Amino acid sequence: MRVTGLFSYPVKGCAGVALREDVLGPAGLSHDRVFMVVDDDGEFVSQRNVPRLAVVRPEIDDDGTRLTLTAPDVGPFTLEVDLEGERRDVRVHGEPFRGADQGEPVAEWLSTVLGRSCRLVRVPPEHDRVTSGETPGTAGFADSSAVLLMAERSVAELNARLADKGVAALPMDRFRPNLVVNGWEEPHVEDRVRRFEVGRAELGFTKLAVRCVVTTVDQQTGERAGPEPLRTLAEYRRSFGGVALGVRFAVTRPGTVAVGDELRVTRWAES
Repeated sequence: MRVTGLFSYPVKGCAGVALREDVLGPAGLSHDRVFMVVDDDGEFVSQRNVPRLAVVRPEIDDDGTRLTLTAPDVGPFTLEVDLEGERRDVRVHGEPFRGADQGEPVAEWLSTVLGRSCRLVRVPPEHDRVTSGETPGTAGFADSSAVLLMAERSVAELNARLADKGVAALPMDRFRPNLVVNGWEEPHVEDRVRRFEVGRAELGFTKLAVRCVVTTVDQQTGERAGPEPLRTLAEYRRSFGGVALGVRFAVTRPGTVAVGDELRVTRWAES
């Protein structure tokens, strides 16, 4: 097994940033989901209800001090990250957090791009989140655990089933992974991985990734193109009241990871 892709998502719900090498910290890849768009009530804004988030593309300096946002048909916006910004009560799937508000100018830019009133917040330095699942961990504003792993073979299985229906193959970006791997001969082998090492890091299983309507959004156009893949996944991947594809992991030992690194499974699920 080898790593074939690394992706960080500095602004939750917005486009990802492809990486060649990075430090995998306790909360995941550098800057992953450290920013979040929220509505006037503090609820996070998602591609579930605002698909256009997908076309907002963030770029962040290595030291995390400057964020630039771009989107079609509007000029770019650059802001100096404010760790001391006004603290706001925010929620992710009903879970309460605090966010450091990044000010009026970026709020106005995002509101224009997304067509609704919203604000941008950042994970504050005092953020102390414990994520759920089999292995304890932490994360920024991610839905769940720090790292979402996807196997190319499992997506190939889905695309083969779609092809049988005359449906075009879906790209990996529909599933918004952090870590993409390839090498297993069978699909869904990743479901049984409970602990693995990659590069200098180690990760532990938290839960399967139950998929939602975000997988029906074209990540290049920001338009919903459903009902696939959810309709086909429901035929063979039902789990926990939803459909599962991919696995979530907590970081148990931070370290560098790079495209091309070998993934070494050190514990499998018991039969």
